[in-house]
Amino acid sequence: KYENPWTIPNILSLARIGLAPVLGYLIVEENFNIALGVFALAGITDLLDGFIARNWASQKSALGSALDPLADKILISVLYVSLSCASLIPVPLTTLIILRDIVLIAAVFYVRYKTLSPPRTLGRYFNPCYATAQLKPTFISKMNTAVQLILVAASLAAPVFDYVDSIYLQTLWCITAFTTAASAYSYYRYGRKTVQKLKFAHFPQNWTVRFYLESRC
Repeated sequence: KYENPWTIPNILSLARIGLAPVLGYLIVEENFNIALGVFALAGITDLLDGFIARNWASQKSALGSALDPLADKILISVLYVSLSCASLIPVPLTTLIILRDIVLIAAVFYVRYKTLSPPRTLGRYFNPCYATAQLKPTFISKMNTAVQLILVAASLAAPVFDYVDSIYLQTLWCITAFTTAASAYSYYRYGRKTVQKLKFAHFPQNWTVRFYLESRC
């Protein structure tokens, strides 16, 4: 399936990816007030791209179904690493989130390879105009993304409003660890159902691909 990759939602997702290193730098430099503002801007791009894709059919794309969650993963990964460097989020929690996301992203590349019809050249593989699969989220993955972002917002605000050692923040660490693990299991259990083949796409019957299928996680 050939599609135009330059839709407004896809551009907004790319903008969110571009904001990730900016946020990371601000957090490491402990400019938390500015970081909160930039984080709010990134959140607005996330809301907008989803709203536009849902309400305008011409702006919806198979690429966007992968690019939107990929942008979320990159942003979340950078935020958690930088917040751990600033001693605002525990390192074990960040490690759990990063490892899970690495596995899921690797699975998306695997699915892309398997659903791409021959000849499987690098040019065709990385050409965003040719879509081979539509990715859909599981419910728990949506919840997990929301919880992870809530923890980021709370952690960014903690030094600004002076509640770094709050028991509520520590409770949120535990909730985030639970939803992250539950989301990983949901892709292991139901991952195959999150992929919808597009016309002429070939999808492998090997059950092991279930573990790693992505959407908005």
